[in-house]
Amino acid sequence: MNAVREQIDFNTYITDFRKHLKHLFREEFDYNAMSLHRDLPADFLSKIMDKKPLAVAIPTLYGGRGISVKECLRVLSAASYESLALSLMFGINIALFLEPLAKYGDYAVQERVFKQFIENKAMGGLMITEKAYGSDALNMKTAYQQVGNGYHIKGQKHWQGLSGAADFWLVTARKFNPNGDLARDIDFFVTDNSVPEQHIPMVHRYNNLGLYAIPYGINEIDVVVPEEQKLLAESTGIKLMLDMLHRSRLQFPGMGMGFIKRLLDESLHHCQTRIVGGVPLSNLDSVKYQLARIQAAYTICSGMCAFSVGQSGIEHNLAALSIEANTLKALVTDLMQESAQVSLQLAGANGFRLDHVAGRATVDSRPFQIFEGSNEMLYAQIAEGILKLMRKVKEDNLLSFLTMYNRTNLSADFFKTYLDFNIDNAVKQRDLVTLGSMIARVISFQFVLTLDGFNTQLVEITRQYILKDLAMFHGQLYSKNDADPVLDYEANSDWANFLT
Repeated sequence: MNAVREQIDFNTYITDFRKHLKHLFREEFDYNAMSLHRDLPADFLSKIMDKKPLAVAIPTLYGGRGISVKECLRVLSAASYESLALSLMFGINIALFLEPLAKYGDYAVQERVFKQFIENKAMGGLMITEKAYGSDALNMKTAYQQVGNGYHIKGQKHWQGLSGAADFWLVTARKFNPNGDLARDIDFFVTDNSVPEQHIPMVHRYNNLGLYAIPYGINEIDVVVPEEQKLLAESTGIKLMLDMLHRSRLQFPGMGMGFIKRLLDESLHHCQTRIVGGVPLSNLDSVKYQLARIQAAYTICSGMCAFSVGQSGIEHNLAALSIEANTLKALVTDLMQESAQVSLQLAGANGFRLDHVAGRATVDSRPFQIFEGSNEMLYAQIAEGILKLMRKVKEDNLLSFLTMYNRTNLSADFFKTYLDFNIDNAVKQRDLVTLGSMIARVISFQFVLTLDGFNTQLVEITRQYILKDLAMFHGQLYSKNDADPVLDYEANSDWANFLT
C-alpha cells in the first residue's frame, strides 16, 4: 500500500515538474534566446532547482526520494524535453556523483554532502579525464599520497562537466608509491570547494561547440582531503570505476528519452502544418520515412529505459555488465544525433539556427557520441565481448550464438537473413565496430520486445528500421574494405596538373 502511495506521489511530482520546466523555458524565460549565451542565469537555474529534482538520487535517510532508477530516468527525461544540457547537468550529478557517494561513501560524509544538495541546491561532478589520457584512464597522472590523517592530491583534469561551477567533486587519482611509481589501481576522493584547502579552480575555460549551459575547462588540482572523504571500494578502484561508468551508461536513455520525444513532437507538428504544393509536408513519402525513423529511435529508447530500471540500481554491481552498458550508451547517442539531423532537415532553413530546437539539438547531442567512451570504441568492445563468449562455447556462427544468448534469444530470429554468417578469429578493428553496431541493435530490439503491451505499430516500424540498418552493416562487412590513408597524399594528386 505504501509503495502505491509513493508512486502516486511521484507521478504528481513529475507532472508538476514538467509543467514547471515548460513555464520557465517557454513562458517566464525565452530559452531559445538564452541558449545563444554560455551558462544558465543564476536566477533561472535556482528556479529550476526549487523543485529539488536531484532528490531522486539521494537516500531517504538524508531527505531524498530513495534512488529509484525509474524516478531518476523520468527526471532526466523531463529535463531533456526542454534542454539536453540541463538533463546532462542532472545526469552528471545523479550517475557520476550522488549514486557513487551513496554506494561507496563514508556515512558522515554522505550526511554532510547530501544535506547541501537538499537544502542549498548544491551540485557535484566527476574528474577523470586528463589531456594526455582521454579514454586511457588507467594511465592518468593525477597522484595522491597520505599526509597525516588525510590525502594530498595533485594533478590536472579537463573536460569535466560543471568545471568551475560544481560545489563538490569526485576526483580520481593513483597512489604515489615510495619508489616514485604510480600504483595501477585508481582511487576516488570527495572534495568540497567551500573548504579552501579542497578548492579546485578552473584555470582555463573551453569554448565548447554546444551544450552552452555547461561550463567545461581545465582544472588544476592541489588539495588535501580528510581520509574519510576517500570512497570505500568493495574490491578495487578499477572495479568501482567500471561499476560507476556502466551505471551511468545504462542511464543515458533517460536523457535520450525526453530529447527524442521533443524532436518527434516538433517534427510531427511542423510536417503536419507546413503546406507544400497544397498538401501537408507529412504527406510526402520521403518525409514519412524520416518521421518513422525518429519514432523507431523513440521506441528503442523506451525499451532501453525499461531495461535500465531493472539493472542499474546501486544495489547491483555493474562492473561486468560491459556489453549491455556499451550497447545502451553507444546506440542511444547515435539515435539522438540521427534524430536531431532528421529534425533539422525537416525544419528546412529555420533548423539551421542555434536558437531553433533542431539546430541546438544537433550540436548539443554530438558530444554524447564521444564522451564516456567514443562510440566506435564501445561498439568494438561489444563485438569483442560477444566474440569472447562465442569462443567460450566454441560457436563460429553469429546467428546460432545470438539465438542462445540471453540478451538476443528473442530478437535474433527477426533478423536472421543478415546474422547468419561465420566469424573468423582475426577480425579487423573497423569490422569489430561494424559488428558491434549490428549486435547492439539486435540486443536493443529485445528490450523493445519485452515491453509487454507496447504500441505494436511502433514495434513494427522499429523492426523494419533495424532490418535496414543490419542490411547496410552486413554490406559493409562483406565489402572487405581495407583502405588505409595515404600519408603523402599530395604527391601526384593536384587535379590542375592533369589538365592542358
